[in-house]
Amino acid sequence: MLRRALQSRLSRARLGTFVTFALGGLLCGVWVARMPALSAKYGISDSAVGVVLLTWGVAAIIAMQGLRGLMARTDSRKVLRAAAPLAAFTAGLVAIAPTYPLLLVAIALFGMAFGVMDIAMNAQGAAVERAYGRPVLNGMFAGWCLGAMSGGLFGSLTAALGLTFTPAVLIAALVVLPATLAVGRTYLADLPAPVSATADGRARLPLVVYLIGALAFIAFMAEGAIADWSGLLLHQELHATEAVAALGYPLFEFAMLCGRLIGDRLRSRFGTRLLLTLAGVGTAAAMSIVVLAPATPVALFGFFLTGAMVSTVSPIMMSLAGSAAPGQGAASVAQVGAMGYGGLLLGPVVIGFLSDGSSLRMALSLVIVLSLLVAAGFRFLPISTQADVAAAPIEDRELIAA
Repeated sequence: MLRRALQSRLSRARLGTFVTFALGGLLCGVWVARMPALSAKYGISDSAVGVVLLTWGVAAIIAMQGLRGLMARTDSRKVLRAAAPLAAFTAGLVAIAPTYPLLLVAIALFGMAFGVMDIAMNAQGAAVERAYGRPVLNGMFAGWCLGAMSGGLFGSLTAALGLTFTPAVLIAALVVLPATLAVGRTYLADLPAPVSATADGRARLPLVVYLIGALAFIAFMAEGAIADWSGLLLHQELHATEAVAALGYPLFEFAMLCGRLIGDRLRSRFGTRLLLTLAGVGTAAAMSIVVLAPATPVALFGFFLTGAMVSTVSPIMMSLAGSAAPGQGAASVAQVGAMGYGGLLLGPVVIGFLSDGSSLRMALSLVIVLSLLVAAGFRFLPISTQADVAAAPIEDRELIAA
């Protein structure tokens, strides 16, 4: 009877974390899809829109880095229950900001709240995975892809209906806010464990966490470069229409969704180290198709294949971070997440500078190099990366506690 109750509690936690990832993706998908409407609302240039994006990203990284101490003292369940509704609330502030300066304030608050939510939901996913004792985190990341795609479709629908930026984003925020409050009841408490600390009380993380973070930086840098420059490559280099060029990123996201839905089974079958090595090499090969594509259909196929190949890297990064430092899983995820987001912001910028000096095709060749670095780097991580996820005894986790 107790075993059945515990398994039911685990299933609810897994579904709740999946939904949380989807809600986060929905929030981001809507406001990014309505970026042209944001520009029109405030009458700002492309560079001013870039400042908005940079403000959001930098604020998220600051919050993630500052979260380490908090996550070391508490657990992801408590943080996520507060951060997810706050992210929805601050997204509403972005929607109703009346002036550009106030928009920057609102977007900074949204970035910080979302950064905390992102790290906490990754840490919660890692906690659920450890409770299961087998890979399940890829499936939760699939929720993000599903939410982001849904947000983009909702953004397109609101544009077709003639809704401006304010009502489109506000509706999404009002839908997500009560959903985050409801799903918060499903989360698990992290496994308590003693944490070593420095003299000032700050949790000390082992070197392997920073090694994983460095690889996350490289992998996220490649992913950001693909996401932000796919449309321009198709339009400028291959002369596709804007409508066709816009298909590059959705195809990439759809392929990531498909890959993540089967990623946990692949990890169980082939093992973590082999799967990540193949993912890195496969991403490099797929991006080679994109860079060398003679026509738009070939490039679109390359983007789809790239999404499928790279799909498992981010979830496994967070899974490894969650188990690399026993008793400090949430803090480790926060550190790796902050380093990864740094790469996500830097990647598109580096590609832009490189393309100015050569061409966009040549600049995107950097993704091939980065993918091979990730494939090589994981072979030297000084941790066990077998297919099975180390599981804590379910009886010790108080999984049916309120």
